[in-house]
Amino acid sequence: MATNVATRSDEEPEDDKPSRPLPAPSPHRTGFFTIYKSGQGYWTRMGTVGGALLIALLTETFLYQQLPVLFAPVYGSDEHGHALVMRTTYAICAAFLAGFALLVFYLINRPNNADFLIATDSEMKKVNWTSREELIGSTKVVIGFMFLIAFMLFGLDVLFGYFFKLLTVLKAGPFG
Repeated sequence: MATNVATRSDEEPEDDKPSRPLPAPSPHRTGFFTIYKSGQGYWTRMGTVGGALLIALLTETFLYQQLPVLFAPVYGSDEHGHALVMRTTYAICAAFLAGFALLVFYLINRPNNADFLIATDSEMKKVNWTSREELIGSTKVVIGFMFLIAFMLFGLDVLFGYFFKLLTVLKAGPFG
């Protein structure tokens, strides 16, 4: 009597057991200054940091220019007052930079935000970028059509200008 039970041969690999032991999971470090998934999404994180740096520098420039104007009436216009104004300005600017840096670090390393940046980085690697020659050719076509449409619109504007001058809707033609 035949049975439908398959016998296992020594040549088949064991699918449900790993061939070597798995490494022990590393203890997950927690704390404010740990980077969430540090090896992933490097370029999108650096782009985000670059954008935040630009915002910080522009805001810092604005504060540096406007705070002395704001504090000058409070501290006075003499030499001692000017020194106090500048020290206060430097302190506020430094506090802003430190606070903004901590805020950016916190926001970039939140799990939802970091996962989004990692996913964005992986999607950008899948993009089929055009070659330099194709990009230059497409740019030439776009610029050519832009000039063609501009000349066509200029011609229609002149034509309608003379037409409405003949109907006495306009007192002067397109060129005076």
